[in-house]
Amino acid sequence: MPQVSNSPTRGFASDNNAGVHPEVLEAIGRVNQGHVVAYGDDPYTRSALAKFEEQFGAGIDVFFTFNGTGANVLGLQALNRPYHAVLCSEYAHIYTDECGAPEKHTGCKLIPLPHQDGKITLESVRHAYHGIGDQHHVQARVISITQSTEMGTVYKPEEIQMLARFAHEHEMFLHMDGARIANAAAGLGQTLRQATRDLGVDVLSFGGTKNGIMGGEAVAFFNRGFSSDFLYLRKQGMQLASKMRFVAAQFEALLTNDLWRRSAEHANRMARVLEGEVRKIPHVRIAWPVEANGVFAQIPQHAIDKIKQRYFFYPWIEEECIVRWMCSFDTTEEDVKEFSKVVAEAVKG
Repeated sequence: MPQVSNSPTRGFASDNNAGVHPEVLEAIGRVNQGHVVAYGDDPYTRSALAKFEEQFGAGIDVFFTFNGTGANVLGLQALNRPYHAVLCSEYAHIYTDECGAPEKHTGCKLIPLPHQDGKITLESVRHAYHGIGDQHHVQARVISITQSTEMGTVYKPEEIQMLARFAHEHEMFLHMDGARIANAAAGLGQTLRQATRDLGVDVLSFGGTKNGIMGGEAVAFFNRGFSSDFLYLRKQGMQLASKMRFVAAQFEALLTNDLWRRSAEHANRMARVLEGEVRKIPHVRIAWPVEANGVFAQIPQHAIDKIKQRYFFYPWIEEECIVRWMCSFDTTEEDVKEFSKVVAEAVKG
């Protein structure tokens, strides 16, 4: 078995592996003063929620959770009854990487759809929408998309609008897993509101951990009709933080002075630099367009273990030797150049 280095060198396995942005750490320190009421009834949490309204507009409800799985599961649970179904990509995180938590806790069925460059299409949704009104079939209730996708691509605004329009015309809802919504919005040159609420998204899992915060995610309801019971769902779902101010402070920092955009734009730019470097290497093929902060490449099988002796990363589609390399808010051009050299040497054999 190859030996994976445990050095503190910045790698390309995941933006989850990065540290915490200094501005976020400073924000945590600022609120670490005295006592405040627990469970979110404090001025710091209220201030963070006001920042969400600045970004997304008034008339929304936002709730903090510990992690992305909690945000996704509870967001979906608020929209579904156990006889409902969620239409999603066959590679969606809720379908492949949450250990069945969405189905366990919502009681509903996830229906995987084929993808094109990581994205589900209106045609695939139409094909899966059947059995409505038939008591023998689950009832399609939610379309769930990931932005940016599990293949590093980004839904164009018109693609999201078409899915939202179909959902709403058929008494369904559009859920967005926005673990990397900052990277998608930055890549599209949009505000957070333009990339979500204005396109017809009903519920958003807003990611912070992959964009420089220590830990925490948020569930944003743009349709308040489904948030009235969320306080109880969150508590029952074990996602209610007692010392909420420390989660809230991170999001306030992220949504202040465009930190979310600055961090995401940098990570995206590093991914483009990485793409440019590895494209120079013979026998390396870029699998999908680089539109956010991930590079997905097909490399020779013999190179994978050699690279892993220096850098840990994830195979994405193993039978096709497609791997994933992610950039972060703290990735440097020097990091990219050094990593690219290791890839080139390993591919050469």
